[in-house]
Amino acid sequence: MPVLVRVEGGPFAGLDRRTMRGRAEKMLLFLRRPDAELSIAFVTDTRIHELNRDYRGKNKPTDVLAFAMNEGAHGGINAGLLGDVIISVDTANRQALAARKTVLEEMTMLLAHGLLHLLGWDHETAAKDRAMRAETDRLVAAAKNRIAANVKLMPQKPRKNSP
Repeated sequence: MPVLVRVEGGPFAGLDRRTMRGRAEKMLLFLRRPDAELSIAFVTDTRIHELNRDYRGKNKPTDVLAFAMNEGAHGGINAGLLGDVIISVDTANRQALAARKTVLEEMTMLLAHGLLHLLGWDHETAAKDRAMRAETDRLVAAAKNRIAANVKLMPQKPRKNSP
């Protein structure tokens, strides 16, 4: 299960690369994708702002970005290569403080959210948002060993491939 974890701009208090890699691997097992390749980058607000501006046209930082490798004209080349999840540790820290939870809990939730985006989930409507939040919670529970890997998954709503 190749999960690559990269830290850019750190070290960051509250970030444990080994724990996050382990949680990502548990999420992939839960999703029945144990051999999938996933890249996770933990970055600053400055870096995620640049990426959000350059790739999404949004000139502001965000908490998580997901760049799927299974979309577009060449998306079917390697189904095992999921893509990249980029998490702003600065934003995760602020959100964790506001929600009165640990940074590790917030980063785990952001990882689950980003991973679902890689698999085609989205939250463009209220119903899709509720479904995605529920599945995010299930992935977080799986990452914390609170749910068995054989639990039936909620159906995925695949995104249309980009032109």
